[in-house]
Amino acid sequence: MILRALLLSIFLAGCVQLPPTPQDIQAKKFQSLPDKAVIYLVRDDPDFNRLPATVWLDESGMITTYPGTYYRWEVAPGQHRISGTGVDNASITLQVEAGKIYFVQQRLQPWISYARSYFQPVAEPQGRAVVMRGELAGSR
Repeated sequence: MILRALLLSIFLAGCVQLPPTPQDIQAKKFQSLPDKAVIYLVRDDPDFNRLPATVWLDESGMITTYPGTYYRWEVAPGQHRISGTGVDNASITLQVEAGKIYFVQQRLQPWISYARSYFQPVAEPQGRAVVMRGELAGSR
């Protein structure tokens, strides 16, 4: 009986959601910057595919996304390219302005055994909603 109670408490402890990190809390404030643009890459949950996907920003900033995650980049005004890596050759190029916030949704193609992204700009209300439901990629 004690063993059952112990196993049940361990199982339930694994289901407890951890509190958001300070970086996650800050990113969800959606603050713009006067001298930079902000790009949020959002990946909703459920996604068409559960695989992780490695993504680059301008060949210098690499992150890995999962369903239910997002990422915030603060970038100089101008042209920026978000792209997959390896067999994931999808990409999107954005022309961004200082003081503005942009949202790009990433989805992985269904029923493929490797990550194959599809990137699409989304409206601010939709992007914000995905961020609010999600967790900052790489924050744990």
